[in-house]
Amino acid sequence: MEQLPTRAEDMFCYGVYTASHVINQSYAPHLARLGLTYPQYITLTLLWERDGQKVTELAKILRMNTNTLTPLLKRLEALGHIKRTQGDKDKRQIIVRLTPAGRALQNQAPAITACMVNNTSLDHAELNELQRLLKKLTNGLDAARAK
Repeated sequence: MEQLPTRAEDMFCYGVYTASHVINQSYAPHLARLGLTYPQYITLTLLWERDGQKVTELAKILRMNTNTLTPLLKRLEALGHIKRTQGDKDKRQIIVRLTPAGRALQNQAPAITACMVNNTSLDHAELNELQRLLKKLTNGLDAARAK
């Protein structure tokens, strides 16, 4: 069996952890101009892809508890970017929809993404490979947790 790293900086979890923090910090100045936090921005990107999602669906995709997501959604609603409404068939379900102001923020996303991609020092192929590996890592860990 291969020797596993014992130093924190050599562990894959440390690399993912620190990269996640640096990504958050790198997005912060761009998103501050829009009045958004990184978790709010990621939530909006999911709604730009598919508007009108249930809170439970968003929580599952974001890998958050609904108790954690609800305050984030309340802040987005207070900012005027989303509207939360009861489901038509099941009043217990909360549906999240973009407002025109929330939809308009989508126009800012390509410039932010381009800036972030340029700052990574990775080329297109490396970014695609990183994305592939991160999905594989996430799926593997999800499968292990489900056992």
